Amino acid sequence: MWPVVSFRDPGGFCVTCDRRVWRVVGAGACAEMEEFLASPTAARLISQRCLIPTRKLSAGEVEELRKAPHLGRTLEGREAGAVYEHERVEFPSFPYEWPPEMLAAAGRLTLDIAQAALAEGYGLKDATPYNVLFRGSQPVFIDLLSFEKRNPGDPVWKAHAQFCRMFLLPLLASKHWGMRPADAFAKRRDGLDPVEVYQLCGPVRRFLPPFLTLVSLPTWLSRRAASPSMYRERLLSNPDKARFILDSLFNRLRRALQRLEPPADKDTIWSNYAETHSYSETNFAAKEQFVTAALEEFHPGRVLDVGANTGHFSARAARAGARVVAIDYDLGCVGTLWRRAQKENLDLQPLAVDLSRPSAAKGWRNRECPSFLERAAGGFDLVLLLAVLHHLLVTERVPLEEVLDVVSELTTSLALIEYVGPEDPMFQTIARGRDRLHADLTLAAFESACRRRFQIIRSQPLEGAHRRLYLLRRNSG
Repeated sequence: MWPVVSFRDPGGFCVTCDRRVWRVVGAGACAEMEEFLASPTAARLISQRCLIPTRKLSAGEVEELRKAPHLGRTLEGREAGAVYEHERVEFPSFPYEWPPEMLAAAGRLTLDIAQAALAEGYGLKDATPYNVLFRGSQPVFIDLLSFEKRNPGDPVWKAHAQFCRMFLLPLLASKHWGMRPADAFAKRRDGLDPVEVYQLCGPVRRFLPPFLTLVSLPTWLSRRAASPSMYRERLLSNPDKARFILDSLFNRLRRALQRLEPPADKDTIWSNYAETHSYSETNFAAKEQFVTAALEEFHPGRVLDVGANTGHFSARAARAGARVVAIDYDLGCVGTLWRRAQKENLDLQPLAVDLSRPSAAKGWRNRECPSFLERAAGGFDLVLLLAVLHHLLVTERVPLEEVLDVVSELTTSLALIEYVGPEDPMFQTIARGRDRLHADLTLAAFESACRRRFQIIRSQPLEGAHRRLYLLRRNSG
């Protein structure tokens, strides 16, 4: 069967295969979806790159899909009124891999979409960051089944509480307690419950903004016994008033989101102090020249930068025309790099991912959200490991052979690796006196391990340092 990656909406589901994405829509949802796609609002959002481009397949195309060996079994027992094809997002990522800045950007886009839909007479029934992917640094809304015709007199946004749980509360917890988005989405798919956050608050803080409205009131109200009347639709006789109330709500949520965003001038100098000060200016220039020469000679279209830090070389690759995914565990670095990519309009997606503990597969049957390694496998023409290999070998105690195996699985062609010898001061600092454990990580051992998987195109020592840069080509077969 083909992977069904989205199925929680009873109106339809998504399947992926051969780098293509199809949405199968049930007969009951077809008319509404088609009407929305034909609306001026949808056309405007697509042209602004806020909404994923989508086309309806002809009857002949659908019939051809049904003949595919596995799609027939995937569709078996499922209602299929129409099939649409979405433009594919090059590298899908998930909220638990984002820094707070990207989560806030996804929240802003969700509110933009909701307000635009409101003007057209539609409502947004879901407010989850899983409905947003990033094309480079730019968020795009992907779930067209979230749009529904709203009752003109309804002043309630049914996804309001979900928006708070999945955007505002994780950002609140990040700002005040340093909670990572990965931790906020670890226990449950639906973000943070106000009751959880309430337990983190002191007695005074519970009465202060924004805790009172976002955390305390929902917690106190949840203690009341729920009755069916709480969820009964209450309509206003004046549609303009209902629309005004909703529009005001979206504006309030936007202001709350803005207050919870990390500041743009957040200083991350300490997160990369050790690495940037491990080089003389001459060696850093030599390193930059080595990377630039590889980019100019081979023109990789897709680059993965592992341990990107603040993204100096990620940005260099993006400016050379590559689509770049940059990963680092440091949230401050990743957030700073995202802002830089936004400002410079770089095709660069930074993610808070640690290669030694990459994101695992999540969701129903571990298929809704594939693991980072599954998404990244064979997805890049060039993998950069600059000033990170020794951390994997020493701090994480990952064997060299294992690291090189992963690199060979991630790249289709090239790898650029910085070897740091046991004599290097930074190596000795992180080894913490356990030098004998790593005495076999010699230059000769490194080159021998590389040759079992790669061809060494060229290498270059860094003057006065126990470091050497290697440009490698993956062995075929």
